[in-house]
Amino acid sequence: REYIGRTSGKFRTVEQIGLLPLLLPDKGMVRLRDVAEVVDSHESDRLRVRLDGQPGVKVAIQKQPLANTVSVVDEVNARLRWLTENKLMPGDLKIEPVADQSIYIRHALRNASQAALGGAALAMLVVYLFLGDIRRTLVVGTAIPLSILVTFALMDAAGLTLNIMSLGGLALGVGMVVDSTIVMLENVYRHQRMGKSPLAAGRDAAAEVNSAIIASTSTNLAAIVPFLFVSGLVGLMFKELILTITAAIVASMVVALTLVPAFGSRIPVRQPSRMRTIVDRIMTTLQDVYAGFLRRLLTNGWMKAGTVAVLIGLLAFGISSMRDAKEIFLPSLDDGLIQVDIVADPGIPIDVMDSNVKKFEDLFQNQPEVHTVFTIVGGRIFGRSQRETSNRTTMSVQLVPVNRRKASADAWVKRMRGEMRKLRLAGFKVRMRTGRIRGVRVNRGNDDVTLRITGFDQETMDRIGFEIVERIRDIPGLRNVTHSAEEKHEELVFEIDHDRLAELGFSVEQVARSARLALEGVEVTKFLQNDRSYNIRVRLPRRTTDNVQALESVQISAGVDGSGPVYLSDVAAVRLVSSPAEILRDNQRRITEVTASLDDGGALAEVSRAIEDRLAALTIPDGYSIYDAGAVESLQEGRNLTFILLGLALFLVFVVMAIQYESLRNPFIILLGVPFTITGVALGLYILNMPLSMPVWLGVIMLAGIVVNNAIVLIEFIENLRERGVARLDAIIEAGRVRLRPILMTTLTTVCGLLPLAIGVGEGAEMLQPLAITIVFGLTFSMVVTLLFIPIIFSLIGAREPAAKAEAAAPVPAE
Repeated sequence: REYIGRTSGKFRTVEQIGLLPLLLPDKGMVRLRDVAEVVDSHESDRLRVRLDGQPGVKVAIQKQPLANTVSVVDEVNARLRWLTENKLMPGDLKIEPVADQSIYIRHALRNASQAALGGAALAMLVVYLFLGDIRRTLVVGTAIPLSILVTFALMDAAGLTLNIMSLGGLALGVGMVVDSTIVMLENVYRHQRMGKSPLAAGRDAAAEVNSAIIASTSTNLAAIVPFLFVSGLVGLMFKELILTITAAIVASMVVALTLVPAFGSRIPVRQPSRMRTIVDRIMTTLQDVYAGFLRRLLTNGWMKAGTVAVLIGLLAFGISSMRDAKEIFLPSLDDGLIQVDIVADPGIPIDVMDSNVKKFEDLFQNQPEVHTVFTIVGGRIFGRSQRETSNRTTMSVQLVPVNRRKASADAWVKRMRGEMRKLRLAGFKVRMRTGRIRGVRVNRGNDDVTLRITGFDQETMDRIGFEIVERIRDIPGLRNVTHSAEEKHEELVFEIDHDRLAELGFSVEQVARSARLALEGVEVTKFLQNDRSYNIRVRLPRRTTDNVQALESVQISAGVDGSGPVYLSDVAAVRLVSSPAEILRDNQRRITEVTASLDDGGALAEVSRAIEDRLAALTIPDGYSIYDAGAVESLQEGRNLTFILLGLALFLVFVVMAIQYESLRNPFIILLGVPFTITGVALGLYILNMPLSMPVWLGVIMLAGIVVNNAIVLIEFIENLRERGVARLDAIIEAGRVRLRPILMTTLTTVCGLLPLAIGVGEGAEMLQPLAITIVFGLTFSMVVTLLFIPIIFSLIGAREPAAKAEAAAPVPAE
């Protein structure tokens, strides 16, 4: 037949092929069409791929591990345009991106850049409102571009890229880099107002605060540098963030110690502007009120005790609130990608499956937030591999960008679950989950909650899995509760009677060949037409093999040479047997896996405790065990690591200050104010209803080095006044009055610089928003603690001057 198809012009169509002669044993002849149906068709489709209802082909392009995602996507798009322009692709061929990771990356980087620029603008606005002089504001502003340039140089030297974390570090550092320059410039201006020459004002102002600036910068670095030595997922995710912040802080310190006193002292003190007059008047009033209140507070024992008691009570509230707060490992990112898995009853024909899946497609496509719906019916495709299962469908629903829709991805999923119930499709299970951070896997399982059962007998493990599912199914905050033994496949099993087979003179190979011919057919040759070859497959009609009884009637032998026909049932028993859809192993041991997703608002730690309570009464046979393979283990490891890093940060901050002061008393006083930041963080999480996560804990660790800055500036000035012979009480009050202005300025610039990140607008903001909110609330509350608690503690345990020196103490020098 192959020879005829290649050389003869008679057999070019299906009808002509049907005329092929077949010789019979009695020398007679019949046509092929008399004994078989010849059909010009295509291979049986086991997977159907569609985009927005249109059939297509999926092409997946993966980048190399070290390649830049955006560059690869740009190169692919450029090559596609070249193919189209040179007409190397048919004109009616349409290529649509189903998943383009560069889109989210571009949006996230743009939003991070805008947050950094917006934070810088807000910080400079605060500086201008306080200084009322555009030239002095620009002096402070030099720290921002210079710090960013130095940071970029260090990033390039370290081989870092521009990503959400590195740009987020710049956005976080923008509000912090101006702190040192504000302290220096404000002190230079204060000395200029005393009538000193530019050189003397710059020299004396720098000598007065150099130590405080170096100490505050060193404490900032001491708190966050330990993160650079952390391995694992936490170190991988936050290392670039810490590196960029570190580079920015070091650069700002160099600018503050060199350029600011040089430039600031050259700006003459002129007649203050109207704005500066108003701000000075307000600040003078605040300073006088604060100094008067501080004197009453330090001289009244009851007020002092009451203030300490209130602050300690707030600290206890903060610790209790943090302990009982909802806890997750990482915040979810809303990139608008929804993964939908649809599972039907085993054995469902793909045509029936497809017709029902189209109902889900129509539902999703009619939603205003949906951009594209990509569907694979009959299994799944990942990279170069594919899995064919007629009762499974995977769908990827891409929503429009977050700034163009009102509902979040989680809210959309919750709404769609209600709409899908209205379809009333029996036998279909639908699981929907929002996208996760690409390339980041926080657990060994495939979902937020993963429990694994291990033992000796698969049926026993499956039974335990069913019991676990029934116990935890209704826990608030959980959805998509399922287990690996839930889905069963049916397979045909041929149990061959070897004795009967030998008696009839057949082999196992002949039986297998007959079964294969009946079920899927055999490619016997190829048909050539116009230089293209087509497979010719011979098989039995589907109606003769659509059930077990029909399959048993398949002939192995037609019964020539006087013997009767031999059927498959004569030599084998055919049965349908249930089998697991997949076999799972962990460390080479068979397991059954129970998985579940966190619902919108669900907290991993809270759900984990609820699961433990539900499973406490579950009886497990000997030799079987249940262990967690989800994110709970990562959450516990992250929590333990956080406590270690927090303790190390506090120790390093204390050591740096002890070396700076050559004393243990002042560092101890400064460090006593650090725990109160927990109260501010707890208030922020409570007000905004945010869960605890690793970015929050990172913010707490960073606060350990940031909040001491204001206390360092205050204590440093107190010690300077005491060295001039000022009495301790007067030195505390005067230091509080003079340093109120730079403390307010540095706090407000940091807070305003972080506001764009704390608001969290646009893609990628979810990861750094908790960190920014933690620093904003913690730093704001710590400022109050610095202005009230630190003076009280210094008045109680600060170094006392000798009696003779106290009697001869000089008056407080005028500003």
